[in-house]
Amino acid sequence: MASLRKATSYSKKRVVPYTRVSKKRQKSFIKTVPPQKIVKFTMGKEHLFNKGKLPHCLTLVSEEKVQLRHNALEACRQYINKKLDKEFSGQYMFKVIPFPHHIQRENKMLTGAGADRMQTGMQLAYGKSMGKAAILKKGSRIFFVTVQNPKAVQFVRKIFKQIKSKLPGKVKTIYEDISNKKDF
Repeated sequence: MASLRKATSYSKKRVVPYTRVSKKRQKSFIKTVPPQKIVKFTMGKEHLFNKGKLPHCLTLVSEEKVQLRHNALEACRQYINKKLDKEFSGQYMFKVIPFPHHIQRENKMLTGAGADRMQTGMQLAYGKSMGKAAILKKGSRIFFVTVQNPKAVQFVRKIFKQIKSKLPGKVKTIYEDISNKKDF
Protein backbone atom coordinates (compact mmCIF):
# COMPACT_ATOMS: atom_id res chain seq x y z
CA MET A 1 0.00 0.00 0.00
CA ALA A 2 1.28 3.44 -0.88
CA SER A 3 2.15 5.84 1.89
CA LEU A 4 -0.07 8.80 2.68
CA ARG A 5 0.81 12.26 1.51
CA LYS A 6 1.50 14.77 4.29
CA ALA A 7 -1.57 16.47 5.74
CA THR A 8 -0.12 19.87 4.80
CA SER A 9 -0.91 18.99 1.17
CA TYR A 10 -4.59 19.26 2.05
CA SER A 11 -4.49 22.04 4.63
CA LYS A 12 -6.16 24.74 2.53
CA LYS A 13 -8.40 26.77 4.78
CA ARG A 14 -10.94 27.41 2.02
CA VAL A 15 -11.84 24.22 0.19
CA VAL A 16 -14.73 23.34 -2.09
CA PRO A 17 -16.27 20.03 -0.96
CA TYR A 18 -15.70 17.28 -3.52
CA THR A 19 -18.51 14.85 -2.73
CA ARG A 20 -20.62 14.27 -5.84
CA VAL A 21 -21.34 10.56 -6.10
CA SER A 22 -24.38 9.52 -8.12
CA LYS A 23 -26.05 6.18 -8.74
CA LYS A 24 -26.05 7.05 -12.45
CA ARG A 25 -22.48 6.73 -13.68
CA GLN A 26 -22.77 9.56 -16.22
CA LYS A 27 -23.78 12.10 -13.57
CA SER A 28 -21.16 11.06 -11.02
CA PHE A 29 -18.11 13.32 -10.81
CA ILE A 30 -16.35 10.76 -8.63
CA LYS A 31 -15.87 7.36 -10.23
CA THR A 32 -14.19 5.54 -7.33
CA VAL A 33 -14.89 6.34 -3.68
CA PRO A 34 -12.22 5.36 -1.12
CA PRO A 35 -13.51 3.04 1.63
CA GLN A 36 -14.48 4.49 5.00
CA LYS A 37 -11.79 3.94 7.65
CA ILE A 38 -13.97 4.77 10.67
CA VAL A 39 -15.52 1.51 11.89
CA LYS A 40 -17.86 2.79 14.64
CA PHE A 41 -19.23 6.22 15.44
CA THR A 42 -20.85 5.43 18.84
CA MET A 43 -19.17 3.35 21.55
CA GLY A 44 -19.95 2.54 25.18
CA LYS A 45 -23.38 2.46 26.79
CA GLU A 46 -25.69 4.89 24.98
CA HIS A 47 -28.75 3.78 26.96
CA LEU A 48 -27.09 4.95 30.21
CA PHE A 49 -26.70 8.43 28.73
CA ASN A 50 -30.33 8.46 27.56
CA LYS A 51 -31.47 7.55 31.10
CA GLY A 52 -29.36 10.39 32.58
CA LYS A 53 -26.87 8.15 34.40
CA LEU A 54 -23.83 9.74 32.71
CA PRO A 55 -24.07 13.44 33.69
CA HIS A 56 -20.50 14.65 32.98
CA CYS A 57 -20.04 15.59 29.30
CA LEU A 58 -16.78 16.52 27.61
CA THR A 59 -16.59 17.69 24.01
CA LEU A 60 -13.49 18.22 21.89
CA VAL A 61 -14.08 21.24 19.66
CA SER A 62 -12.09 22.63 16.72
CA GLU A 63 -10.94 26.23 17.13
CA GLU A 64 -10.20 26.82 13.44
CA LYS A 65 -11.24 25.71 9.96
CA VAL A 66 -9.50 22.42 9.10
CA GLN A 67 -9.79 19.27 7.04
CA LEU A 68 -9.76 16.26 9.36
CA ARG A 69 -8.77 13.08 7.54
CA HIS A 70 -10.59 9.83 8.26
CA ASN A 71 -7.40 7.97 9.18
CA ALA A 72 -6.65 10.58 11.88
CA LEU A 73 -10.21 10.26 13.20
CA GLU A 74 -9.93 6.47 13.32
CA ALA A 75 -6.55 6.54 15.08
CA CYS A 76 -7.92 8.88 17.77
CA ARG A 77 -11.13 6.85 18.08
CA GLN A 78 -9.23 3.62 18.70
CA TYR A 79 -6.94 5.23 21.28
CA ILE A 80 -9.73 6.94 23.23
CA ASN A 81 -12.01 3.90 23.19
CA LYS A 82 -9.20 1.57 24.33
CA LYS A 83 -8.29 3.86 27.27
CA LEU A 84 -11.92 4.41 28.33
CA ASP A 85 -12.80 0.72 28.08
CA LYS A 86 -9.77 -0.25 30.16
CA GLU A 87 -10.39 2.35 32.89
CA PHE A 88 -14.22 2.65 33.03
CA SER A 89 -15.58 -0.48 31.36
CA GLY A 90 -19.25 0.06 30.53
CA GLN A 91 -19.53 3.38 32.41
CA TYR A 92 -19.13 5.80 29.50
CA MET A 93 -20.50 6.79 26.12
CA PHE A 94 -18.20 8.00 23.34
CA LYS A 95 -19.21 9.47 19.97
CA VAL A 96 -17.28 10.52 16.87
CA ILE A 97 -19.25 13.50 15.55
CA PRO A 98 -17.94 14.47 12.06
CA PHE A 99 -18.56 12.19 9.09
CA PRO A 100 -15.88 12.36 6.36
CA HIS A 101 -17.69 13.20 3.09
CA HIS A 102 -15.06 15.25 1.26
CA ILE A 103 -12.95 13.10 -1.06
CA GLN A 104 -9.33 14.19 -1.35
CA ARG A 105 -7.40 13.92 -4.60
CA GLU A 106 -3.74 13.39 -5.39
CA ASN A 107 -1.82 14.01 -8.58
CA LYS A 108 0.86 11.31 -8.45
CA MET A 109 4.33 12.42 -9.47
CA LEU A 110 7.58 10.52 -9.90
CA THR A 111 10.12 11.02 -7.16
CA GLY A 112 13.79 10.19 -6.89
CA ALA A 113 16.97 10.95 -8.80
CA GLY A 114 16.37 12.19 -12.34
CA ALA A 115 12.59 12.40 -11.91
CA ASP A 116 12.61 16.11 -12.72
CA ARG A 117 13.85 15.40 -16.25
CA MET A 118 11.33 12.62 -16.78
CA GLN A 119 8.22 14.34 -15.44
CA THR A 120 7.59 18.01 -14.87
CA GLY A 121 3.88 17.64 -14.15
CA MET A 122 0.95 19.82 -15.02
CA GLN A 123 -0.23 22.89 -13.13
CA LEU A 124 -3.53 22.49 -11.27
CA ALA A 125 -3.84 18.82 -12.25
CA TYR A 126 -7.08 17.16 -11.13
CA GLY A 127 -5.75 13.94 -9.58
CA LYS A 128 -7.29 10.66 -8.44
CA SER A 129 -9.26 10.12 -5.24
CA MET A 130 -7.00 8.99 -2.38
CA GLY A 131 -8.88 9.43 0.90
CA LYS A 132 -11.73 11.12 2.74
CA ALA A 133 -11.88 14.07 5.10
CA ALA A 134 -14.39 15.97 7.18
CA ILE A 135 -14.39 19.73 6.60
CA LEU A 136 -14.68 21.36 10.02
CA LYS A 137 -15.59 24.96 10.73
CA LYS A 138 -14.55 26.89 13.82
CA GLY A 139 -16.52 25.57 16.79
CA SER A 140 -17.31 22.17 15.21
CA ARG A 141 -17.51 19.24 17.62
CA ILE A 142 -15.10 16.35 17.01
CA PHE A 143 -15.48 13.91 19.92
CA PHE A 144 -18.15 13.68 22.62
CA VAL A 145 -17.59 11.67 25.82
CA THR A 146 -19.95 11.30 28.79
CA VAL A 147 -18.85 9.69 32.05
CA GLN A 148 -20.33 8.96 35.46
CA ASN A 149 -18.05 10.57 38.08
CA PRO A 150 -15.80 13.66 38.35
CA LYS A 151 -12.68 11.46 38.63
CA ALA A 152 -13.37 10.19 35.14
CA VAL A 153 -13.61 13.79 33.84
CA GLN A 154 -9.94 14.40 34.67
CA PHE A 155 -9.01 11.12 32.97
CA VAL A 156 -10.86 12.09 29.77
CA ARG A 157 -9.23 15.55 29.81
CA LYS A 158 -5.83 13.82 29.97
CA ILE A 159 -6.74 11.56 27.02
CA PHE A 160 -7.91 14.55 24.96
CA LYS A 161 -4.60 16.28 25.69
CA GLN A 162 -2.70 13.20 24.47
CA ILE A 163 -4.52 13.01 21.12
CA LYS A 164 -4.13 16.71 20.26
CA SER A 165 -0.94 15.91 18.33
CA LYS A 166 -2.84 13.55 16.01
CA LEU A 167 -5.34 16.25 15.02
CA PRO A 168 -4.77 19.22 12.70
CA GLY A 169 -5.26 22.75 13.97
CA LYS A 170 -6.10 23.92 17.46
CA VAL A 171 -8.68 22.14 19.59
CA LYS A 172 -10.20 22.82 23.01
CA THR A 173 -12.13 20.76 25.55
CA ILE A 174 -15.55 21.90 26.77
CA TYR A 175 -17.01 20.47 29.99
CA GLU A 176 -20.71 20.41 30.87
CA ASP A 177 -22.55 18.93 33.86
CA ILE A 178 -26.10 17.93 32.90
CA SER A 179 -27.06 16.28 36.20
CA ASN A 180 -29.24 19.23 37.30
CA LYS A 181 -30.84 19.88 33.89
CA LYS A 182 -34.36 18.53 33.41
CA ASP A 183 -34.35 17.50 29.71
CA PHE A 184 -31.34 16.58 27.65
